[in-house]
Amino acid sequence: MKKKTIIIVDDHRVFHHGITQALDATGEFRVTSRAVTGAQAVSLAEKTAPNLILMDISMPDLNGMEATRRILAVNPDIRILALSMHTEKIYVKGMLNAGASGYVLKSCSFKELMTAIRTVLAGHVYVSPEITHLLVDDSPDRLTRLSDREKQVLIYIAEGHNSREIADILHLSVKTIDVYRRNLKSKLGIQSVAGLTRYAIAKGLIPPVP
Repeated sequence: MKKKTIIIVDDHRVFHHGITQALDATGEFRVTSRAVTGAQAVSLAEKTAPNLILMDISMPDLNGMEATRRILAVNPDIRILALSMHTEKIYVKGMLNAGASGYVLKSCSFKELMTAIRTVLAGHVYVSPEITHLLVDDSPDRLTRLSDREKQVLIYIAEGHNSREIADILHLSVKTIDVYRRNLKSKLGIQSVAGLTRYAIAKGLIPPVP
């Protein structure tokens, strides 16, 4: 099995060394390089196109949010997982809004980190359970704008199903499901599948990944 490549973006040498050893020991992953600044992360991502980037937030010259935006603007296929000590909403929502596929606290166990990495690489969203409540939208509840069928489609999207699979489950045409998708994006003001998934988790429509 080909190992998934990872870049670690963090300016603490000891932390990087420990995570690198632990990940390499799994046999699933290969840490290819380390960046200590956001600018270095952007440059390395463009040169090496890793499968995953573990991204800290507070760094010299370019923070993790802006680095995430720049990396994904060039290569949207790279998965970015925030790994931070910050538990404030401004950081959590800032990273997810920048395009990160997940947010894990540095205080997490290695087992949780592995779960988060595998979840994100599988195309899903992972947020540490301790901070999931921060994703709840403080604005008037947009969920009330959705029909029962739209909520149903939202749940299937958040569970990782594509339009063909949802159409088969609901006995509808793919074109009809695509209309529901457009309506969801319009009504919720969310344009990405990752964003719809985060919204569904925050609203309790689906459980966060354990």
